[in-house]
Amino acid sequence: MRAVAAAGIGGILLLAPGAALAHDGHGDPLPGWTWDPWITVPIAISALLFAVGLTRLSARAGQSGFRKRAILFGIGWATLAAALVSPLHEAGERSFAAHMFEHELIMLAAAPFLILSEPLAIMLWAFPPSGRQAIGTVVRARPVAFVWRRLTTPVTATLVQAATLWLWHAPLLFDLALGNEGWHAAQHLSFVLSALLFWSAMLGARSQRTPGGRRGLAALCLFATSLVSGALGALMAFSVSPWYAGYARLGMAPFGLTSAEDQQLAGLIMWVPGGLVHAVAALALVAGMLGHQPAKAAAHAA
Repeated sequence: MRAVAAAGIGGILLLAPGAALAHDGHGDPLPGWTWDPWITVPIAISALLFAVGLTRLSARAGQSGFRKRAILFGIGWATLAAALVSPLHEAGERSFAAHMFEHELIMLAAAPFLILSEPLAIMLWAFPPSGRQAIGTVVRARPVAFVWRRLTTPVTATLVQAATLWLWHAPLLFDLALGNEGWHAAQHLSFVLSALLFWSAMLGARSQRTPGGRRGLAALCLFATSLVSGALGALMAFSVSPWYAGYARLGMAPFGLTSAEDQQLAGLIMWVPGGLVHAVAALALVAGMLGHQPAKAAAHAA
């Protein structure tokens, strides 16, 4: 069964993307690292701002208070860099499965870890006092604060991410991204921003200070997202013909998979890990809510 074989190959792809995704049978070299300044410069600047801000804050308040946030940021940053700079990025031009794995790393791993690290407050300290004051004034301005509150409500953030996911996987837009570096960069930027927005809304709801109704709504949105992304992945996994002309023109994918089989593997990567991550996050929110109820009842009884 070739579908089963494709799923098995998927495990190999996930474990060794750089070596495994050689352009099999076409005499092409192994995929290389991506040093596009439009990708590497923003990633490097974010690391620099966090490092400088962390150094200044640690000098004032002690390093121990920020160790956990530094570790979370490091994991998120390294995952984002691995997705966008490592050979996986270039391999995605040859294999849709590799491309999908890259997207999943961005949206399911890098984004939540970055949000958990709460990096903006630390990055702010990389600027001089006058710069921090100016940025704070802009951020606290009523129109900016209003827009941010609206965008980070669970329903809005869920709709934005769902629309981003489905629109960019429409054949017209996806083929446009495959054939044009500018559109490809726009695709990845929209995935990064929508994922950061989504996880800001979802993880922001985990605080016990957040009203229970909002936490319940966030859990519901996480379950809904698992269904929305899972549905798109399932459509790809069960499709018997390739959706994207850019990959179909290449013929055989790595390991001798046809374009349709490569797409089916990509669908499984979106369907299974995506559904699991969102479902587990939803269950964690629900568990937090249920655990908070006995403590709240005991406090009232006392």
